Amino acid sequence: MAQQNLWKSTQLMPLLQSRGVNLSESQVYRLVTTTPERIPARTFAALCDILNCTPNDLFEPFVEMRAAGTANAPARSEDLGVRPGDPIARRVRLVPEDG
Repeated sequence: MAQQNLWKSTQLMPLLQSRGVNLSESQVYRLVTTTPERIPARTFAALCDILNCTPNDLFEPFVEMRAAGTANAPARSEDLGVRPGDPIARRVRLVPEDG
């Protein structure tokens, strides 16, 4: 956010709203200050557009291997072909709907 000269979570609200994402002040504050457990794709795409970044700039995906101890599952995420830092998505730009 600082790289985009955004210093307060409230500055993010109108930018999200202009992209069709309507969140309350408290929702935007939590989005900025905590690690969300889930995030809607539209919100995530809007954040990437606002911050001029890729999804990998906002988070590092990981695979949690809970079943490895009891099932016949790989012990490491690399065995599934997932490596930290690998891109998993391309940049998405929201376009207003016609009509």
